[in-house]
Amino acid sequence: MSQKAEKPSLSGQRLKTRKRDEKEKYDPSAFRDAVIQGINDTEADLDLVSKFLDISKLDYRRYADVLFDVLFAGGQLAPGGSIVEDPDQTKVSRTDICVFGCEEDRNKLKAYFDVFNKLLRRYKYLEKSFEESIKKLLVFLKGFKENEQRKLAIILGIIFANGFCKAQVLSALFEEHLVKEGISLRFATLMFRSWLEDKDINSVVKALKTAQIDSRLLELFPLNKRSQEAFVSHFKKEGLEAIANFQNKQQSSEVKKELQKELSEMIENDEQPKEIVSYLVEYMKKHGLGDSELVIHVWNTLMAQVEWNKKEELVAEQAIKHLKKYSMVLAVVAKSIEAEIKLLVKIQEYCYENMVFMKVFQKIIVLFYKTDVLSEDSIMKWYTTSHSSKGKSVFLEQMKTFIEWLQNAEEESDEED
Repeated sequence: MSQKAEKPSLSGQRLKTRKRDEKEKYDPSAFRDAVIQGINDTEADLDLVSKFLDISKLDYRRYADVLFDVLFAGGQLAPGGSIVEDPDQTKVSRTDICVFGCEEDRNKLKAYFDVFNKLLRRYKYLEKSFEESIKKLLVFLKGFKENEQRKLAIILGIIFANGFCKAQVLSALFEEHLVKEGISLRFATLMFRSWLEDKDINSVVKALKTAQIDSRLLELFPLNKRSQEAFVSHFKKEGLEAIANFQNKQQSSEVKKELQKELSEMIENDEQPKEIVSYLVEYMKKHGLGDSELVIHVWNTLMAQVEWNKKEELVAEQAIKHLKKYSMVLAVVAKSIEAEIKLLVKIQEYCYENMVFMKVFQKIIVLFYKTDVLSEDSIMKWYTTSHSSKGKSVFLEQMKTFIEWLQNAEEESDEED
C-alpha cells in the first residue's frame, strides 16, 4: 500500500500586511505643509481654494483640527493661539490666504464663509470638528491680534446666521480671562451686528435658547460693570437695540419667575393677603414693573396653589372662596384697564381649558366686580370687543344677564344726573 508523499513546507515565510492594518505615522506638520502649499498655489482665488480642498486626497478626517487652523489662522495653532513655526526655515509654515489674512471687509469675509460652506457640504463628517475648532478659537481669543479677533467675530456672525454652527460654542466667551479684559463683550458686539445683518433677532434668540445661554448674556460684562442698565446702554449705543430689548425681556422674565416663586411660598405658608399685597407693591416699585406685566403671573400663581375638585358642583364654591380671599392681591396688579382686560381674557381661557370651570366663569367675574378687581368699563369692553375666541359663545351667554344689569344701572345713573 503506497503512502502519499509529505508536501514540503516553507520556513521563514514573510506574511504580507494588509493596508488597512498598517498604521501611518501621525504627522500633522506634513498635512499642514500640504494644505498650505495647495492653498498658496491658488494665488488667493477662493474658488480655486475650494476646488483644491474638494479634489485633495489629504486625510481630513484625521487632521481636521489642523485643516481649520490653517483656513482660519493661516497655520497650525499652538495652545494659546500662536502659530507653530517649523524649525526648518526652508519650509513655509503659514499662509495669508485665510480668515485672519483677509481684509476686514464683511463681503470679503463672506467669501471665506463660502469656502467653509462648500467644504462642509462636501465632507459632512467635518461638521463636529468645525464646531470644536471654532470653540478652540474662542478660547484662544486673547492670543490673537485685535484685527484678527474682529474678523473672527464678523465671520462667526455670518456662520451663525446661516446655521452652520451651534451656539453652544459661545459658552467659551464666558471664560473669566476673556470677560475680565473686555474681550468677550467686544467680540460678542461685533458678532451680533454681523449676525443681524443677515437675519433678524428671532434667529439669534432661537439659537441662544437652544444652546441654553440666552439667560447668560449679562455675564459678557466684567463684574464691576455688570448691570442691566450697563447692558442696555451699551447695545443701544452700538445700534443693536434688538439685543438690548431681548435682554430686557429676559430680565423681566427672570424677575417674574422670582416673584412667582416668592408668591407661591407666601400662599403655601398661609400668610395674610395684606402682607402679600405689601410685598407685591414693594417688588413692583423695586423692579419698575407695571400692573399689566404681572397680572397674568399672579393669576397663574394663585390658581396653581389649589388642588381643584373634579366635580363642577363643588369646584365653584371652592374657587370663589379661594379667589375672594386673595382678591385684594389681584386688585394690586389690575389697576389699569389694560391689566383688567388681560385678566379677563386669561380667566376666560383658563375656564375654557379647564372644563370643570366652564360654568364658574360668570361667578368669578361678578366676584371680581364686587371686590373692585374689575371695573364696569373693562367688563363691557371685554364683552363687546376684547374677548378671546375660546369658548366665546358660552361665556358671552353666561355674562348676558350681568351685562344687561350693568347697562341698566348705567342708564339709571344717567337719568338721576
